[in-house]
Amino acid sequence: MEVRNKATSIDLFSLKTPQMRAFHMSWFAFFLCFFAWFGIAPLMAVVRDELGLTKEQIGNTIIASVAITIVARLIIGWLCDRIGPRLSYTFLLLGGSIPVMAIGLSHDYMTFLLFRLGIGVIGASFVITQYHTSVMFAPNVVGTANATSAGWGNLGGGVTQMIMPLVFASFVGLGYLDATAWRLSMVAAGAVCFLVGIAYFFFTTDLPDGNFKELRASGELVQDDSGKGSFWLAASDYRVWALFLVYAACFGIELTINNIAAIYYMDYFDLGLKTAGLVAGLFGLMNIFARTLGGFISDKFVQKSGLKGRVRWLFIALMIEGIALVFFSQMRVLALAIPAMILFSLFVQMSEGATYSIVPFINKKALGSVAGIVGAGGNMGAVAAGFLFRAESISYPQALLILGGLVSFCAFFSLLVRFSPEDELVADRELQRAMLKRHEETKKRVPLHELIPGIRHLRPMDALRIYLGAALVLKGIYFIMNMADLEAAVNLGKELPHEISLGQTMIAWSVVFAHVIGGASLMLGFVTRVASAANALILFGAVIISFTSSATEGVLLGNNVDFQFTTFVFFTLVLFIWRGSGPLSVDHLLRIDAEKEPEVIL
Repeated sequence: MEVRNKATSIDLFSLKTPQMRAFHMSWFAFFLCFFAWFGIAPLMAVVRDELGLTKEQIGNTIIASVAITIVARLIIGWLCDRIGPRLSYTFLLLGGSIPVMAIGLSHDYMTFLLFRLGIGVIGASFVITQYHTSVMFAPNVVGTANATSAGWGNLGGGVTQMIMPLVFASFVGLGYLDATAWRLSMVAAGAVCFLVGIAYFFFTTDLPDGNFKELRASGELVQDDSGKGSFWLAASDYRVWALFLVYAACFGIELTINNIAAIYYMDYFDLGLKTAGLVAGLFGLMNIFARTLGGFISDKFVQKSGLKGRVRWLFIALMIEGIALVFFSQMRVLALAIPAMILFSLFVQMSEGATYSIVPFINKKALGSVAGIVGAGGNMGAVAAGFLFRAESISYPQALLILGGLVSFCAFFSLLVRFSPEDELVADRELQRAMLKRHEETKKRVPLHELIPGIRHLRPMDALRIYLGAALVLKGIYFIMNMADLEAAVNLGKELPHEISLGQTMIAWSVVFAHVIGGASLMLGFVTRVASAANALILFGAVIISFTSSATEGVLLGNNVDFQFTTFVFFTLVLFIWRGSGPLSVDHLLRIDAEKEPEVIL
């Protein structure tokens, strides 16, 4: 299937083009599906107590939630080739919202298991997201587009770990019993999915030039038998199955961690429900930039080494992921476990981005089926890992250690993905055409070095930004380990009613989120202004609190180190909002990429 008018750039703050509308709608829909898919995971301790579930039964429900997705992804990939991503997503969101809301009808282990099985169908949304961005973006940015849409969608798995306990607590605060509160929480999640399904139908198109039905009727879109036989075409390619195993070793691991992280931190580090959910949420929240970074690096490798460069990067990312998981499994101190988990999460998600940077080039005649089979591999990996965690004789740390070794082994399967000289030549020509088109679109722009004086030279501000980012991450980890102190600081040491204290808890969680994720973004120089703005808002509040507590001592003349240092950090962040990142940053690489295509300095 040949698609015309693919976008050669990603304009994140635009909804004017069909490409960017599809981009934003697809990642947001996937985000909500992921949120609903794992919405019950952070509440499992409550469900376990009410329904009297054993460890084996919990393991079975985890397996059920990801097992059905294997079949669903295979079907949805073929359906995308057949009727297009727009209708596929609409049907999936509307139908998938039903078991999400209906899980509240569970009254014993068997009914709960069946509803979790039904909810797993919405996990197939990933395939549609990857299909839609693959047909909307050109080869020079398709890796970044695929990785970003999937990564931001995967955020749902992290956000739900943080938000669902708060939604649950809100219903409890309104007077509902625990048994009713978790059910109402899932109804709310399912209702939002239903509404977005309707919006997807009206705000997106299948391709840049229109929908499958109209384009086929006008003869503008020619596709052999309207997608018939595409599944077998994909299934007969050994490279697809190699990527199937590779994706099992990255996305399968992410699904597994999303399911067990909260209860892991509760059982092995003695954290409470809310704090365990917060820490577990950090794993998924790395998707803000980590998966994008994996796709972006893949797009750089292809410019230097062709398609085999993408494969090379995938091997590197996956191997480091396995090693990082081994280290994480051995951490017994919370202060070490959290940084180890964040590092492990970074390479898990970069591996996922690297995998789907290769998928669009395997077989364009069966893109949906290839995406579906590879995506199903992730769920197969989660199912296999689920059997480790349900075994009574294997502890969670032991299961994680075993998985780390298996991931490192699976990295070698990526080397089986090879492309013929003809494939490399075709891909290179497409890349050059996309880069030339991008060059034509940007040649009238003012050169970056004229917009930002001194951009040709590294600045001391780069070092300050990296240090500040690292310091914020460490401070966020400190807050996680001392949540009571943070909530007390937010409350100014006062006892507040439950309804107000719940709001203060949400503020405290926002502080942790801004520090850890925003700090990591600052270190990399990725969306620097956004990360700085988020933390500046938090620091502004901290300045007010410090000022209030120090007012009686003389703020400027007294020995108020806390106030003065907090104010310094706040103004430093404001400076980064104003100036942005320096040359040593991902932001800079993304911008000068357009300036240099194709090897021309403007």
